[in-house]
Amino acid sequence: MEQRVLIADDDRAVRESLARALELAGYEVVAAVDGVDALTRARQGDFSALVVDVMMPYVDGVAVCRVLRAGGDRTPVLMLTARAGVPDRIAGLDAGADDYLPKPFAVPELLARLRALIRRLPCEPDAGPDREALRLGALRIVPAARRAWWSEAELPLSKTEFDLLELLVRNEGIVLDHAELYRRVWGPEAGVDAKNLAGYVGYLRRKLGGAGAPELIHTVRGVGYAVRRP
Repeated sequence: MEQRVLIADDDRAVRESLARALELAGYEVVAAVDGVDALTRARQGDFSALVVDVMMPYVDGVAVCRVLRAGGDRTPVLMLTARAGVPDRIAGLDAGADDYLPKPFAVPELLARLRALIRRLPCEPDAGPDREALRLGALRIVPAARRAWWSEAELPLSKTEFDLLELLVRNEGIVLDHAELYRRVWGPEAGVDAKNLAGYVGYLRRKLGGAGAPELIHTVRGVGYAVRRP
């Protein structure tokens, strides 16, 4: 089935070149010229992924992502940014983006990241909400529904955050190194970027802590991360 992707970028040349590249790769493309247009189109359509530029007039890409997540939209978001600094990347992750790509970028890398995001799209659950739930103390994860709770508080996780948390919990007590985490969450085509991974781990920790959870995700310096029971 053809996959639909929304591209939101106020630079016409970038927008049109991306649209051509994605169409050649077999995607159906819908283009938005700014943040307001992106929100309107995202709410009206059913998309496999969104490619959103950070710097746009009226409503920027970070705000677009934050508004969609606040409304319950969990469509994967790949954020494009000319700002490669750590604070800017963290801002995108905090808003709910699943991945980011600094400008200038190579189109093959964008396509690879997009494929990795879309591969993680959930299948429709075929049973009740507690089917095959994973539990760690008061943490409950339902992979079929792609939802997670600490006690009674549901965690508002992006797709990448959910995949990372699920992987760590399934391997409770085992230290997973950076390369293994990238291979299993982002796919074999993704490179290893420790700062990017640290950003997602930090965001998971804040969300778990905000729901009242003690420290669950532990850093093993120079190696990776592990989840341990409190």
